[in-house]
Amino acid sequence: MSQEQTPLFSGLVAHAKKNPIQFHIPGHKKGAGMDTEFRQFIGDNALSIDLINIGPLDDLHQPKGIIKQAQDLAAEAFGADRTFFSVQGTSGAIIAMIMAVCGPDDKIIVPRNVHKSIMSAIVFSGAIPVFIHPEIDKDLGISHGITTDSVERALTQHPDAKAVLVINPTYFGISADLKKIVEIAHSHHVPVLVDEAHGVHIHFHDQLPLSAMQAGADMAATSVHKLGGSMTQSSILNVREGLVSAKHVQSILSMLTTTSTSYLLLASLDVARKQLATKGKELIDKTIRLSQSIRKRINEIDHIHCVGEEILGSKATFDYDPTKLIISVKNLGLSGYEVEKWLREKHNIEVELSDLYNILCIISLGDTDAEGDLLVNALKELASECEHRVGQIKPLEVLLPEIPVLALTPRDAFYAETEVVPIEESEGRIIAEFIMVYPPGIPIFIPGEIITKENLHYIRENLEAGLPVQGPEDDEIKTIRVIKEYKAIQ
Repeated sequence: MSQEQTPLFSGLVAHAKKNPIQFHIPGHKKGAGMDTEFRQFIGDNALSIDLINIGPLDDLHQPKGIIKQAQDLAAEAFGADRTFFSVQGTSGAIIAMIMAVCGPDDKIIVPRNVHKSIMSAIVFSGAIPVFIHPEIDKDLGISHGITTDSVERALTQHPDAKAVLVINPTYFGISADLKKIVEIAHSHHVPVLVDEAHGVHIHFHDQLPLSAMQAGADMAATSVHKLGGSMTQSSILNVREGLVSAKHVQSILSMLTTTSTSYLLLASLDVARKQLATKGKELIDKTIRLSQSIRKRINEIDHIHCVGEEILGSKATFDYDPTKLIISVKNLGLSGYEVEKWLREKHNIEVELSDLYNILCIISLGDTDAEGDLLVNALKELASECEHRVGQIKPLEVLLPEIPVLALTPRDAFYAETEVVPIEESEGRIIAEFIMVYPPGIPIFIPGEIITKENLHYIRENLEAGLPVQGPEDDEIKTIRVIKEYKAIQ
């Protein structure tokens, strides 16, 4: 088959054009049984292919027809032996990827700045995380990747590890030396799993970091919807056979996937793959040029800095994705959250994320000079508004969370007998739930870690800045769930 073809999308359209009488779900029956206002907004074309796994349309759980053809084309496009479509987002693909290689008490080497889905997979599987400290950028207040040296040390100290997990690239677009990490892991006969949520496009352009499959990794969970043009919640899981079994991966993925799979999401993966495979380099060329132009203009604005190639050079900053605009605003005397809110309220601009010191803006295939001009002009206006106060601003001390000590496995802590205590009385206790700022969804605490005074302070700083601290059962984060302690009998 040719990469110009879209067997899944074309098959759905052909089926819809036959206009069959449907005595099957979904119950809206091509929109006829749906709320009129919603139907008119969504459109009959979309609703006509919102179908279910009847015979002619194949079945994601055991594909043999048009879904298999679409997945095979994706495998060819991404350089994988097998590619699986996910309608559970990249989070679902990540959980399947980890559960395919790790069981109870198996060790997995992971960076501590992982997404919450990775820690969820560790809880589900019962695996024991061996944490590697990511490199910390004390100027930006963010974590980068892991170094080749730290991977070698971890594998030497834990020769029984079942896998190494790498984030490539990070949420902020920074890549470690993934090819070298893969070589090190494979010399220990250990597979490399890659969280490639923010890197679907890097495979299709030689000016971007190496993709997981190009670097020789064994599995990669990749968000096509984030930067590849498919619909939200649609992702893929790429597999290279050898150290992992694609058939076993398929069975785990099937266990975690709804049987009512969305054909709209699946079709969007099919057409996104076609666009990336046939026009990706040309479209990404334009996107990189636009990103670099916006970066240059932002860096002409006083007291605002947009990170570029100068970030490279450390062992954990081997390469970067220029389409991610990390914009440091701390010299304006504002938090990233305050800038995010100002851009929303004053200019109707939404950013990808903000933290205490930065905002992150993503430039994709869908952006043009017009959007770039609006962002640059808004930031110029903001800098002008702040000009009178800049000289009075004390240099900010960048605050970063420490990595707490893991006292229990995340699974044991999650399922242990617990109690709820006021957060100000929780120092020294073992936490039984997650706490994170989302986005990016990197945990400050995971179940099983010992609560520290420093990290409680970091949580308060984020709350006071208005950032979205999430995870605990208590939405207001006044209380926290910890492992129950029993007093000795007198």
